Amino acid sequence: MTINEYQRLAMTTLNPNLDKKDILINGVMGLCGEAGEAIDIVKKHLAQGHELDREKLIGELGDIAWYLAETATVLNVDLEEVLSRNIEKLKRRYPEGFDSSRSLNREE
Repeated sequence: MTINEYQRLAMTTLNPNLDKKDILINGVMGLCGEAGEAIDIVKKHLAQGHELDREKLIGELGDIAWYLAETATVLNVDLEEVLSRNIEKLKRRYPEGFDSSRSLNREE
């Protein structure tokens, strides 16, 4: 499956009763909420001695992907473009790969 196929399939489960503003709010709030659930799994592993629940973390990553697809959809952009733009930004920021000094003194 391609990333754009994922976006198309995932959006078949988008609530059709939401208007664009509500889709945008739901998408961004969902990203934040699911990221919080992901970090909670890692926190329990690192700070509370739990085994890393890999399966649960993978599930949360899937939920994050869904909300990313929702947010991109309401912006009328496909996920391939979102990811491509991110790679271009990273290439500009770190043309030779990650560099601590470039990270500390970045322009964007």
